[in-house]
Amino acid sequence: QLQLVESGGGSVQSGGSLRLSCSSSGFTLSRLAMGWFRQAPGKEREGVSTISSGDGTTYYADSVKGRFTISRDDAKNTVYLQMDNLEPEDTGVYVCAAGTSAFRLLHRHEYDRLGQGTQVTVSS
Repeated sequence: QLQLVESGGGSVQSGGSLRLSCSSSGFTLSRLAMGWFRQAPGKEREGVSTISSGDGTTYYADSVKGRFTISRDDAKNTVYLQMDNLEPEDTGVYVCAAGTSAFRLLHRHEYDRLGQGTQVTVSS
């Protein structure tokens, strides 16, 4: 079965950190652009960060620049999202996504596959 599986969500106080991981089952990630969306209750899905295959170019939403870092380890078939200095506004379900273009994945939400998501809750 082809799927993306996220882990690492949880509850943290404002200013804290979490690291999300996304691994694939049934296919390799190395040739895919990868990224993270998030969705908060009552809000539209938001592109958070993406990373290209090959040269690893990264893209970030303005709201997370300087606080979040996306990375990938193709040998482990895993993508990470390090989230530091978390704010209550970062609360939501974080969903891993795979696509062909990191730019279009972030800005147009053009994905080929989505994970089930992991909950991140930041309290003030």
